[in-house]
Amino acid sequence: MSQETTFTRRAGLALGLCAAALPWLPAEAAPLAYPLAPVEIAPRVWTIYGAPEPITRANGGAIANITVLDTSDGAVLIDAGPSHRYGTALKALAERLTGKPVVQVYLTHIHADHVLGATAFDPGAVSGGPALRGDLKRAGTDLTNGMYRVAGDWMRGTGVPEPGRVAEAGVETIGERRFRILPLAGHTREDLCLFEESSGLLFPGDLVFLDRAATTPDADPERWRGALTTLSEIDHRLLIPGHGPVEAGRRGIDQTRRWLDTVEARIGDGFSRGLDVTELMAEPLPDWTTGLAVVRYEFARSVMHLLPALERRDLPRCTQA
Repeated sequence: MSQETTFTRRAGLALGLCAAALPWLPAEAAPLAYPLAPVEIAPRVWTIYGAPEPITRANGGAIANITVLDTSDGAVLIDAGPSHRYGTALKALAERLTGKPVVQVYLTHIHADHVLGATAFDPGAVSGGPALRGDLKRAGTDLTNGMYRVAGDWMRGTGVPEPGRVAEAGVETIGERRFRILPLAGHTREDLCLFEESSGLLFPGDLVFLDRAATTPDADPERWRGALTTLSEIDHRLLIPGHGPVEAGRRGIDQTRRWLDTVEARIGDGFSRGLDVTELMAEPLPDWTTGLAVVRYEFARSVMHLLPALERRDLPRCTQA
């Protein structure tokens, strides 16, 4: 089985498990219009905060932070949200805030809550890392189908985005803003980080979570730690995490690293003691994690994602004579 096939099935399974584990609400219970509430975090820069929740039918998948930047050339977006409906509302909001059309949408990584709204934009205005377009061709249908199962009618009209531009390492100038592009990895196999040099705003995507437990369905923890080290060396004014509050400083970077260390240590210890999946999911977590959103939910998901690798590596194989 190829790595790509494994990835797509795992993505679909993860979303399917979300659908099975969370309460289903009737479609009419949700007013099918996203309540986008932009917060100005810097002059002519607005962030729409995602809900500190798992993806559910109630929130329509709007759990990721999305940012709008005004430039003299037009509006620039960091990520596009979870659905065509969200992307359409985001486009209208960006044009209202800036008085200009959207000229660039940067997609930080493949996860549905960040990319599927890009179908509302001209593909020529949508950029992703070098591997994103190919990954969406392989995994996009499974990713979209999984979101339809979880979010229902919120997803109507949503297809698979086709970014028309590749965001290569270097600097892109849009109007008076200079975006330094850093292709990193660890949360997924390709995580695009952007640093807007003129304002000192750092956009690490889901490499950084703040006050929310980080998700690990496609994580490589060692590469992720390396990416966090790179981010910690950037002298930024504000950090806009993929999930959680915008802050100055490096608290989000440090907290994300601590969560990764905690998860790996707990899972490794449970595995060495012979705990099964259910027992390991019920293991206590350190007190410092009580302030994180969805901590038990994400720890359980991490057990499902990371324990099998330990079993493949360390358990003896039975072969038939």
